[in-house]
Amino acid sequence: MPAFVDRARIFVKSGKGGDGHVSFRREKFVANGGPDGGDGGKGGDVIIKVDLGINTLSDFHYGGKYKAENGEDGGKRRCHGKSGSDIIIKVPQGTVIKEASSGKVIVDMSGDTTEFVLLKGGKGGNGNMHYATSTMQAPRYAQPGQPAKELEIMLELKMIADVGLVGFPNVGKSTFLTKVSNAKPKVANYHFTTLTPILGVVSLNDARGFVVADIPGLIEGAADGAGLGHEFLRHIERTRIMIHVVDAAGTEGRDPFEDIEAINNELSKYNADITKKPQVIAANKIDMLPDGEESEIIQRLREKFEPQGVKVFATSTLTGKGISELLYYISRELDNLGEETFVFESEYDPEVELKTENEAFTVEYDSAEKEYVIEGPKIEKMLGYTNLDSEKGFAFFQNFLVENGILDQLEALGIQEGDTVRMYGNSFDYYRNADTETGSENEESAPDQDDNIDYDSEENDEFNE
Repeated sequence: MPAFVDRARIFVKSGKGGDGHVSFRREKFVANGGPDGGDGGKGGDVIIKVDLGINTLSDFHYGGKYKAENGEDGGKRRCHGKSGSDIIIKVPQGTVIKEASSGKVIVDMSGDTTEFVLLKGGKGGNGNMHYATSTMQAPRYAQPGQPAKELEIMLELKMIADVGLVGFPNVGKSTFLTKVSNAKPKVANYHFTTLTPILGVVSLNDARGFVVADIPGLIEGAADGAGLGHEFLRHIERTRIMIHVVDAAGTEGRDPFEDIEAINNELSKYNADITKKPQVIAANKIDMLPDGEESEIIQRLREKFEPQGVKVFATSTLTGKGISELLYYISRELDNLGEETFVFESEYDPEVELKTENEAFTVEYDSAEKEYVIEGPKIEKMLGYTNLDSEKGFAFFQNFLVENGILDQLEALGIQEGDTVRMYGNSFDYYRNADTETGSENEESAPDQDDNIDYDSEENDEFNE
C-alpha cells in the first residue's frame, strides 16, 4: 500500500513552440518561386487534472520534473510542424496548487474545478511564407517559436470533509470513526496510532449523511512544528464543523477542560479562521466514569462551553451512548450551513506573472551618455533572433518597437530626431518617416545570407540542367 503523502514539490515546464521555416519553392520553368516555409507547431501545455481514483500525493513524493513536448519546427512546402503533446498531471480532489517560492495559491482542484491548464505551451513561429510583400517577395526571415514556461510548484492535499475530528492522541477518535462510519482505521492504545488522515462516510436514516475526517492527534506546540500533528492541520481547513473528542474520564490523567483550550489554541495559531467554525464537544469514555460522576463532569462542561455556542454531548464509543444524538445534531447543522465546498481563492496567475517576469522591458534616458536606453529580457530575446542586417529583419524590429509601445515611451521621454537609442550594444539614430518611426545609423543593409534556407525542387533533372 503506497504511503500517504499530502505535500510535494515538483518542477513543471510547458513545451516550446516550433520555429518557422525559411524556404523557397523551385518548380519546373519557374526558377524563382515564392516563399513556402511552414509554421512551427505549438508547444504542449501542462495540465492539472483531478483523478477520483487516487487520494494521496505519493506519486510525487520524490519530486521530479514534468515537461510537455516541444512543438516541431516548420518545414518546406508549407508543411506545418507537429504540435507538442500536453503533459497531464493527475492529482487527488482537494489538491491546492501553489507557487513554491511565495506559497501563493494558483488553483484549488476542488468544487467545479476538475481540470486546469497550468502552463500554456509556446505558440509556433510563422514561416517565411507569411512575410512576402510587394516590395519583399523573397523574405529570408521566419519567426521563432515562443519559449517554454517553467515553474516550481507545491502540491498540498487538503481533504474535502464535512466534519473534522480533533483532539489529543488516544482520546478515542479512531474508535469513534469506526463506530459511526464505514471507515476501518487501525485502533490501538498508543499515542499517534493514526498517522494519516482517514475519511469515513456517515449514513443516517431520514437525514443527510456526511463525510468525517479523523485528523491525527494534536499535541501542544503542533502549530509550531511539535510532534506529528502539525503535518495534518491543513486538512481541517475545509471542514465545516469540528468535533472535539475529549476523554471525559481522564483515563490518562488529562483534564478535558485544559485539552479543549489547548486544542483551540493550536488551531488558532495555525489559522485563526479555523476557530470560527462551528464546534461540538464529544465528552467521550463516559462508560469509564465512576457512578455519579458522569452528570457532574458533563454539567461542568456544558456550563463552560455551551454559553459560547458549543454544544456538549456525553458519548461512549463502547456502549454507543450519545452517539446517535450527536450525529443527527451534526446533520441538522450541516443542512443549515448549506452544501458549498470551501475553495481557496487564486492568488497567483502564471500567465500574468511569468509574462511580467520574462518579457518586461524598461525605457530610460541616460543623461551622462545622452542616450535613450532600452533593456529587459524581452528586448534581449528579440535581438537574439532578429537579423538586423537584413531588410526584412530590420523591418520586423521596427514593427516590434511600434507594437510594444516602445516608441510611445521614447516620445514621452522627449526624444528628438537624431537622438541615439541604445539596446544591448546596438545603437540607432532616431528619426520619423511615413512607414516607421525609428532608423538605423547604418543605412546600408548587409546582403541577405543564404544560410539555413531551403530551396525546394521537384528533384527534376530537366530543371537542374
